Amino acid sequence: MKYITIPGIEKGISQLVIGSMVFSPDDKEFSYSMLDEFFAAGGNAIDTAHGYGGGGSEMLIGMWMKARNNRSDVFLLDKGGHPNSRVPRPRLSPEELERDIRESIVRLRTDYIDLYMLHRDDPRIPVSTIIDFLNQEIGAGRLRAIGASNWEHQRLQQANNYAAERGLKGFVASSSNLSLAVPKEPMWSGVLSVSKAAWDWHLESQFPLMPWSSQARGFFSGNFTPDNRTDENMVRVYYNDENFERLRRAEVLGEKTGHSAIQISLAYVLHQLFPIFPIIGPGNLEELASSLVASAIELSDDDMRWLNLEN
Repeated sequence: MKYITIPGIEKGISQLVIGSMVFSPDDKEFSYSMLDEFFAAGGNAIDTAHGYGGGGSEMLIGMWMKARNNRSDVFLLDKGGHPNSRVPRPRLSPEELERDIRESIVRLRTDYIDLYMLHRDDPRIPVSTIIDFLNQEIGAGRLRAIGASNWEHQRLQQANNYAAERGLKGFVASSSNLSLAVPKEPMWSGVLSVSKAAWDWHLESQFPLMPWSSQARGFFSGNFTPDNRTDENMVRVYYNDENFERLRRAEVLGEKTGHSAIQISLAYVLHQLFPIFPIIGPGNLEELASSLVASAIELSDDDMRWLNLEN
């Protein structure tokens, strides 16, 4: 497993990050087995959020870290500020974020979160308010570093300019969608995929990206064809001629190299030209093993351009 160090974070981070949205104390055996296998393979980074499973994801991770006595080995990426049933907007006020952080730390049975990301953005809240509050949390030792999920790159830059001007800690990474399949529209309200302008910004700045849905929710798994339209959301977001051509090319390249199309699609994300840490969401140990194999696939520049329909 390849490890990368992000400026502002002391701990090396495995390039693959395991998502924990489906982990729960209600299925402890499954969740423990997935985490155990991922860490045995060299992974150390877990992605969770205050809202996943109504807190069940964080609770399961806290239980597992206590059972394995391995908190210092874990790179913990958590997120807060997501809309909920009571507040249907991003909850980014200092009071709301403070509540999320306190609850997450209790569930996780830890004293700190390695990287805390804002799950959504609310442009009505000044970046000064957000950065000032998060730096208070860093100063208190509850957060080690901060980032933002589903923020436009211009807002990220604005926040970091503010932080730099005042000698404060800025965002060290972002998390928006990036995959070989290009979404036609957002899967959910308030989420972002990396646009060409954002990709250029990441390239120029070398700002780290931790993309969610890095395998396009299984679009390359073989379960989706133009004639199979049973999953309305997949049809709405991914079904077009360009994406099915990307799928065909991933299959062709996979046949040449002895890999599956979904492994090729993950390798494509891993080979971006800036620091990148794809978040994977395996549903079982077989899917996890597939992703681990993909982390070792080498793609040439020509392969990358061909997969993305550039030649």
